[in-house]
Amino acid sequence: MGVKRIGLLGGSFDPPHNAHLALARTALEHLRLDELWWLPQGHAYQKTRALSSKADRRAMLELAIAGEPRFRLEDCELERDGPTYSIDTVRELSAREPADWFFIIGQDQYANLHTWRDWPELLQRVTLAVAAREGTPVVATPEIAAVPHRVALLPLPRMDVSSTAIRTAATEGRDYTDMVPGPVARYIDQHHLYRGIPRS
Repeated sequence: MGVKRIGLLGGSFDPPHNAHLALARTALEHLRLDELWWLPQGHAYQKTRALSSKADRRAMLELAIAGEPRFRLEDCELERDGPTYSIDTVRELSAREPADWFFIIGQDQYANLHTWRDWPELLQRVTLAVAAREGTPVVATPEIAAVPHRVALLPLPRMDVSSTAIRTAATEGRDYTDMVPGPVARYIDQHHLYRGIPRS
């Protein structure tokens, strides 16, 4: 058996929603992945909004990905103290398990990748799978273009869903159940998440 092809999909997943799942399933098929590892963030250094508890986000993600044998929750970032840097995660996982790694990011992240910690090393360690909407060009910044790296374009499913919209709907008492898996919606309701929180 050859080296596994493993995708890495990071995010706050606060909460995980149907668009996350659609992107993950697209990555499995389009990139011919053996596995896709979900990486819930502990402390995202480029985000200012306070996250829901680690326990709640872990529980919601476990519910969201249950039943897909190629999905795996990897909690190394969730349990890390201090800021979360992608290069630290890739170093740790590469040392633990040799694989052909595919790092899934959005177009906006690709455009800002040169601001990430040790980004040239990250480019050498992974294939970047850039999720892009159909018809939208993916352009590297001059800094990124100057460093040889591997890029795979990932067609982004057309779904108007976001974690922010779900949190806002929950705060305002509006229905959001068509945006998240049923078990996640029940968890949010049973644990009274996102009640009276800021909309950012």
